[in-house]
Amino acid sequence: MTTPNQEPPNDGYDVIVVGGGGSGLAAGIAVAERGGRVLVLEKQSQPGGTTGIAVGSLTAAGTSLQRNAAIDDHPADHAEDASKFAPPAIEARNNGALRRFFLGEAAATFEWMKAMGLSFVGPNPEPPNRVPRMHNVVPGAKAYIASMQIELMRLGGQLVCQANVTRLLRQGDRVTGVAATIDGRPGEYLATRGVILAAGDYANHAATIATHKGAQYGRIEGINPFAHGDGHRLAESVGAELRNMDVTYGPELRFVPSSRRPFQQWLPSRGVSARLIGKLARRLPAWVMRRFIKRLLVTWQHPETAMFDDGALLLNQQGERFVDETRWPEREIAVANQPGKVAYLVLDANLIRRYSAWPHFISTAPDIAYAYAQDYRRLRPDVTAYGRDLARLLAERGLDPQRGVQTVMDYNATLLARRPDTFGRSAAIDTPLEGPWMLLGPLKAYFTTTEGGAMVNRKLQVLDPTGTPIRGLYAVGQNGLGGMILWGHGLHIAWALTSGRLAGAAIMDGAAIMDDGSKPDDGTTRK
Repeated sequence: MTTPNQEPPNDGYDVIVVGGGGSGLAAGIAVAERGGRVLVLEKQSQPGGTTGIAVGSLTAAGTSLQRNAAIDDHPADHAEDASKFAPPAIEARNNGALRRFFLGEAAATFEWMKAMGLSFVGPNPEPPNRVPRMHNVVPGAKAYIASMQIELMRLGGQLVCQANVTRLLRQGDRVTGVAATIDGRPGEYLATRGVILAAGDYANHAATIATHKGAQYGRIEGINPFAHGDGHRLAESVGAELRNMDVTYGPELRFVPSSRRPFQQWLPSRGVSARLIGKLARRLPAWVMRRFIKRLLVTWQHPETAMFDDGALLLNQQGERFVDETRWPEREIAVANQPGKVAYLVLDANLIRRYSAWPHFISTAPDIAYAYAQDYRRLRPDVTAYGRDLARLLAERGLDPQRGVQTVMDYNATLLARRPDTFGRSAAIDTPLEGPWMLLGPLKAYFTTTEGGAMVNRKLQVLDPTGTPIRGLYAVGQNGLGGMILWGHGLHIAWALTSGRLAGAAIMDGAAIMDDGSKPDDGTTRK
């Protein structure tokens, strides 16, 4: 495996993969499994992408873990249930044929991951799925990246980091390679069979978001700060059809990540120790597992919007309210336009009590764990302040204490008067807010994922607006969503890994023809 600062040899490859996240590594492995010479180029200093920072759920029907749990499940049922997650107007835009095909392949991908030594717990339920389908990797999503990186190396594939692909190379109407800057040095790299785009989404690219979704969303960030839509722009540059570019998962409010590494990052992700953890996890009582993963839960999950309906307030750094907290997406857009793009959540005594026990929780990973007020005090002291003196709490977090206290007093006055406040918010409660208080934050508005991508066929070939494949170009993961809507936990990771696996197989198993009429080198001469 090439080290991040080592320039790869420029003597040709069968396949070049642009992006070293889950989909890119899966594609690279599938190519290398078939004897292909593969080069994976990752723009950042290490592989991972959005897959590497996710919780790690993989949702699939017909898996071995389901059979072990006596769950009879089928991809056709999964396809029907998958249509119930997104709002009807969004679901109507889904590419049903491609999603049905994908869900029919997801279980095979799950077994492929298990064969690489990965361990899973579950399956866990997530309504409206009719049966448990959500499988969670142990100890977390970084296990995918670590295991696949090692597998790629074992098979002779090359991974190069700090490699910025700037352009697709073409000969006639065929994509033949990439131009890339590696550790500051420009070069051109050829691929006899083709290029696979696996560069992630565009959730943190303000210009792309503003162009397709609207200028008012341009200041909202992506949860992955490196999600800049490079693969989408490369595909578009050679005539690909991009679809659903205005569809996003979010915006939603999330607490800023802790500077501390999540506990699961300290656990082994491969080898004997990881397999032992996986076996133990499957045998632990459910309450132990919930407690075990709760630290991860309070790190990544978003606060439930029900808290705003129950009376929670948002303050900016000046200690002022700035929006009707119950209105989405106006709430998230307004947060992104505050100083520092941050806000703070204020809970009073009644709300603290309400969100300290089921069924009212601050955040959740469905049917795995629920985090309450006391969990945030214990596990996220960096975003949690608690006490009877509101002014002191505000000052501790850098908010203007006088304005903050006055803001709460003004809100209480509207409650007593039983009238809407200055932002048009009607009171959800009729008793004034009172201490003790909990201040949660800072919060920011984020896009979790984007649902736009290049149109692809079942071989993951990129299509132009007429539906014709662009020769030599494939797209996987968020680059090759093909018009699908993948709402619900575990579908994006399942698609990333499945599409990578299938694209690597298709590009190596297909009868690719070069412009001179010859077949490319079959890749068996050198690994």
